[in-house]
Amino acid sequence: MLRNTVTRVFLTAAGAALFAGIAAAQVKVAIVDSRQAVLSTAEIKKASADLEAKYKPRQAEMDRLRRDLDEIQQKLQAGADKLTPQASSELNAQGQRKQRDLQRLTQDLQEEVEAERQDILARTGQRLVGVVKKLAEERGMDVVVDAGTTLYFKPALDLTKDAVAEFDKAYPVK
Repeated sequence: MLRNTVTRVFLTAAGAALFAGIAAAQVKVAIVDSRQAVLSTAEIKKASADLEAKYKPRQAEMDRLRRDLDEIQQKLQAGADKLTPQASSELNAQGQRKQRDLQRLTQDLQEEVEAERQDILARTGQRLVGVVKKLAEERGMDVVVDAGTTLYFKPALDLTKDAVAEFDKAYPVK
């Protein structure tokens, strides 16, 4: 009986010492603002410029249609007394066609740009995760937390700029 008590005390003391050692070990934590990091990469900046250049002709077409619509509206207002019913009807029909064309172009453009934008952001986001993992391993970090889900952190824990620099080095813009 005394032997069981001594064994229990010994095991309890050993367990307490073990858990105290684990609890005393410091966890190294870093913070990355993944949204800011993705948007700050050279890849995203180039992709944004490329998207703008790619869709510039369609944007110009939409601007032309808007100007045409404004002209039709002005003609209708200025010639309200002078236009024949047939001329007024033709201008209205022409305006409706241009308005419909503009709406279709706008919707198509928005959908295409958004789909392409999401693909680019997803690809860059996945690459960033790999870069952050590598950076965390190199620096001996145990946990990396997204700044968007953190209420408070010391600026010294922020690896966002370093992650962007590593990303740009790992995936140079062509």
